[in-house]
Amino acid sequence: MTLYDAIFERHSVRKYENKPVEPEKAAVLQAKIDEINEKTGLSFSLCLDEPEAFMANKPSYGSFAGCRNYFVLAAGKGRDEDIGYYGEELVLLSQTLGLNTCWVALTFEKNKVPVTLKDGEKIYDVVALGYGQNQGVPHKSKPTEKLYRAKGELPDWFMKGMEAAALAPTAINQQRFIISYDKGKVSAKALLGPCSKTDLGIVKYHFELGAGKDNFVWEEK
Repeated sequence: MTLYDAIFERHSVRKYENKPVEPEKAAVLQAKIDEINEKTGLSFSLCLDEPEAFMANKPSYGSFAGCRNYFVLAAGKGRDEDIGYYGEELVLLSQTLGLNTCWVALTFEKNKVPVTLKDGEKIYDVVALGYGQNQGVPHKSKPTEKLYRAKGELPDWFMKGMEAAALAPTAINQQRFIISYDKGKVSAKALLGPCSKTDLGIVKYHFELGAGKDNFVWEEK
């Protein structure tokens, strides 16, 4: 399974089996985390067999059950979009390894997360990780034409990018973003809404996988 294939296979999962992440899969994920952190200055980490943040020993915590593994997505201020972009890279990589995930902004115990932050850093989100009790279900999406604005004839790669962007996970499934096409130029903007700047990073990562990074360059809005 490629990262692009994973877009169509991956759905949010909130209930997990009591099954550990195999060392060889954890090693692949840790290597990607190390690569991201070195390249970007973000502070991502992988927590395995840690039951406290999601209170995995309880029958349920919020809508989560049995979650003992997760990514911690931390950085300095103003890195919301990077959190989404590179966090989704980990999410889709996990799917290619046969693991399930769920983005989480609030429903976890932040003070139980066993990480040491640098001055000025904060935890933006965590991503639940593991073997789901099921594979999740597709979320309802807005019609694709409501997610973009366009001038000029649309190339096939743009529409393929929009198909992938429409499947991006967003907070409360709000899809508060707009992608614009103007005679070959592509830009993306977060609209008002909770976590929309982080969501924009997720959306842009999906769009790139669908459209192909060689076909365009993001324009600043």
